[in-house]
Amino acid sequence: MQVKTRHLTTFLEIARHGSVGRAAETLHVSQPAVTRTLRELEEELGCALVERDGRGIRLTTAGQEFRRHAGASLAALRKGVDAVRRVGNDEAPPLRIGALPTVSARIMPTAVRALLQGSGARLKIVTGENAVLLDQLTRGDLDVVVGRLAAPERMVGLTFEHLYSEQVVFVVRSGHPLLETATFDFPALRTYPVIMPTRSAIIRPFVERLLIAHGLADLRARIESVSDSFGRAFLRETDAIWIISQGVVANEMAAGTLVRLPIDTSDTRGAVGITLRADREPLPVLDLFTRILRDVAASER
Repeated sequence: MQVKTRHLTTFLEIARHGSVGRAAETLHVSQPAVTRTLRELEEELGCALVERDGRGIRLTTAGQEFRRHAGASLAALRKGVDAVRRVGNDEAPPLRIGALPTVSARIMPTAVRALLQGSGARLKIVTGENAVLLDQLTRGDLDVVVGRLAAPERMVGLTFEHLYSEQVVFVVRSGHPLLETATFDFPALRTYPVIMPTRSAIIRPFVERLLIAHGLADLRARIESVSDSFGRAFLRETDAIWIISQGVVANEMAAGTLVRLPIDTSDTRGAVGITLRADREPLPVLDLFTRILRDVAASER
């Protein structure tokens, strides 16, 4: 078959974004080039992989099935390239870990410290949005992702092990004007800048439903960001409100520098855990790391 790496890479980017235009931006090529590559792949396979869905596109049943195998193929290829490059080199490859900011702030430091004490492992830790990390895992750029459980269609070819549940919180700096009122007024959020998760962040739908339920779907002064360093710095300097996963700011809330607003966010609770490729090969250091994660998560429940 004449299926090439560029076909697989292009298809996976289209599947990730649900858009030819955004795939083209990511790949730094023109939209016609992306469309042409997709058509070549569909002609080679003899079936349609995508179909129109409103303004965007979605995978057909065949496309969903091919996505799983395309990701596994790229992962195997990258693994083979890495193996060849290591020929004659005794240095073991690093364990490549993807972690959400909430995980990086909550359990990763303890888990990594325990892993380094129990082995001579080399590590590469990548932090980012859940969807981006899962794409890297599917392509073989990561060995494991520690983050939120994704939608069922995104978990094809992947396995998930629950570690703990976490919810979203609304936090402000210590001394914020909202903390000085006797009764919290939810509509008062309109008065201040609000930092929200980006549209691709996995907690965004939870946040949107909560705001809609309180009649605040049209917040104007809002900043979309998943940068925890920006959130911390901006709250220190302003009266902004930060909507973020609890684990990201757990240390600051414990220290009293950030304070949680009295908003019931129990409906935003979601599973956090370990995501792996279903077709992964045994890797002792990865098995050790997952055991450590279970122990650390259990101790913090």
